[in-house]
Amino acid sequence: MIDLLPNLIAAAAEVSHEGVGSGSVIEKLAATFHVEWHLLLAQGINFILVAIVLWKFAFKPVVSTLDSRKKKIEDGLQYAEEMKTRLAEAEKQYAEKMKDAAVDGAKIIEEARANAKTYLEKQTQEAVTKAETIINKGHESVELERKQMLNELRREVAQLVVQTSGKVLNRDLSGEEKTRFSEAAAKELYGKN
Repeated sequence: MIDLLPNLIAAAAEVSHEGVGSGSVIEKLAATFHVEWHLLLAQGINFILVAIVLWKFAFKPVVSTLDSRKKKIEDGLQYAEEMKTRLAEAEKQYAEKMKDAAVDGAKIIEEARANAKTYLEKQTQEAVTKAETIINKGHESVELERKQMLNELRREVAQLVVQTSGKVLNRDLSGEEKTRFSEAAAKELYGKN
């Protein structure tokens, strides 16, 4: 290309000295640069054919691939942005739900404590009532046994009085005397208790 530059300058200087003649200038330039018109036309047609083939089979698929990748990248970025937004919303909802769960948990624990306290008081009251019932039954049972023992004691004392009276009097007592001595001994014992 450097070799052609001095020739081009020389041809341009020659054309400017001779005057402006369209046919002669082009012919002189063509002759100076050794341009052969049939080869130039063939190279032009070859260039156009190669350009069309390259456009159709190389450049166009590459451009469409680049466009589809660009579209995919844009879609991916948009999707990532949407996911980032959704993630932020999900984290916010998670935080709110955790807060609500903590509040609900505190309520449940408080209710459980209140129920446990109520249950404990109820069980304590029932235990006290049962204990009082057992104690009352125990007192009644003791009182009943005491009365039974006193009755047995009175009978035995009455029998002893009758036997003793019979031995003291040195005779067999009649049924009427036995009854009278028994009643007297019973009155004596009942009067003391």
